[in-house]
Amino acid sequence: MKRLLLLIPLFLLLLIPLLWRVLVSKNLETAVTAYQQGNYEAALSGLRPLAERGYENAQFTLGRMYDQGQGVPEDDSQAAAWYRKAAEQGHAGAQFHLGRLYTQGRGVAQDDQEAAKWYQKAAEQGHGDAQFALGWLYSQGRGVPLDDQQAVTWYRKAAEQGDAAAQNSLGWMYAQGRGVPQNDQEALKWYLKAAEQDDAAAQNSLGWMYAQGRGVPKDDQEAARWYRKAAEQGHAAAQNSLGWLYAQGRGVPQNDQEAVAWYRKAAEQGHAAAQNSLGWMYAQGQGLPRDDAAAVEWYRKAAEQGNPLAQANLGWMYAQGRGAPQDDAAAVEWYRKAAEQGNITAYNNLGLMYAQGRGVPQDDQLALEWYRKAADQGSALAQYNIGLMYEEGRGVPKDDQLALEWYQKAADQGYAEAQFNLGWRYAQGQGVPQDDELAVEWYRKAADQGDALAQFNLGLMYAQGRGAPKDDRLAVEWYRKAAKQGNAEAQFNLGVRYYQGQGVPKDDIQAYRYWNLAAAQGNRQAMRNRDLLAQRLTPEQIKQAQTLSRE
Repeated sequence: MKRLLLLIPLFLLLLIPLLWRVLVSKNLETAVTAYQQGNYEAALSGLRPLAERGYENAQFTLGRMYDQGQGVPEDDSQAAAWYRKAAEQGHAGAQFHLGRLYTQGRGVAQDDQEAAKWYQKAAEQGHGDAQFALGWLYSQGRGVPLDDQQAVTWYRKAAEQGDAAAQNSLGWMYAQGRGVPQNDQEALKWYLKAAEQDDAAAQNSLGWMYAQGRGVPKDDQEAARWYRKAAEQGHAAAQNSLGWLYAQGRGVPQNDQEAVAWYRKAAEQGHAAAQNSLGWMYAQGQGLPRDDAAAVEWYRKAAEQGNPLAQANLGWMYAQGRGAPQDDAAAVEWYRKAAEQGNITAYNNLGLMYAQGRGVPQDDQLALEWYRKAADQGSALAQYNIGLMYEEGRGVPKDDQLALEWYQKAADQGYAEAQFNLGWRYAQGQGVPQDDELAVEWYRKAADQGDALAQFNLGLMYAQGRGAPKDDRLAVEWYRKAAKQGNAEAQFNLGVRYYQGQGVPKDDIQAYRYWNLAAAQGNRQAMRNRDLLAQRLTPEQIKQAQTLSRE
């Protein structure tokens, strides 16, 4: 009996800690349940005593409350302190969130190395968010050496747990060939896994793959479908891309109003490319009334973020005095910023400013230097401008042969003014053997792009039967195209054709109409012809011709 009595206190000593653990577990469960149900007051009263006694789950949850401002004032320092207590006991969630606070510099000094240390501890315990975060640090070389293979390793671990952000990032690594062999099919596989979880970034990436035909046949409709899914979730890059598809009519019906709407959504989120595109729509009056001041405002927002297209566009607005006071110095400043980023348009425009001495001292050699930068990147406009410099001997010795070579480069790329120039040279035999057939060929290329001088000269070639069979009807057709663009010589010649009935039925009213148009531009022969013809017309006919002139 004595032995039994001695065993009872020993049993009670063993039972009390067990009962205490059961009680603590129950209290912790009750407090955590209250937290999950949003009853933060009850959660706080239950968690704080347990956290202060060193229970890691209570410490972690209390850290979350301070982190989120749930039932207590938001306090990053307190959050970090409670996360640290739990993290030092091996709590993976606390280790991840402590790492996050170090990444963000919240409640602790920003420190990527400390962040990496805590992410690593959590990641090694299989914490998916920590694995993704550690992969991201390796991909950026923040807090750890840049190591794409390590990034892929950790992204894959998280991705295989179903982490959508990691799946998207792993897809990106395959698309770029970073840390793994480049493989569009693998990229597409991982993007799709993330996109099916409604990950907006992955949906945007899928849209891009379809738009580019990477890993799948090029399909603008599929691109639009995935961009829309991401855009409707507020993904700014997807909104910008969807706007571009509407502006171009690719994969969706062309609709400038829709383009503007999507550009605006992205622009209001600070997306620089969308801000530039919205500025361009205002400048062109596409999808909304033209508003140069609004164009400048949006260009400036994008330009101040370093977008080179916007910087070049803003420079052009200053150069033209559109939406802002005309200011060549400001134009040069913005062109230079864009040029420093390799923008070809800015190279050309800087060349023009130096050639004309606008905003900078006039300097043909510097103009040529900027033109060459653009020409070296294949700019047809720059190649044409260099041709002009050689033709005129500006900044270089005059050299017709080199001028011709540069014009040819620009013309071969479809630059209409260069094509016209070549046509004129072949027609005149200047710097090349005289060749009317080649003249017609180059005039036609430029004329088909709407170059009024080329259209007029092509009309002349048909009228004279040079380089092509004489054809009065075609001569009139090309004169008419040029006349519609205000070419006075074409208007004069059309008047002659109507007066004589060549290529068109004889019509004195139409003859008067076109001579009147040419006369308004100062063509003296047109004035004389019109006034002589007026003597043969009735007041009613003259009124009719003048009405036609205004149409």
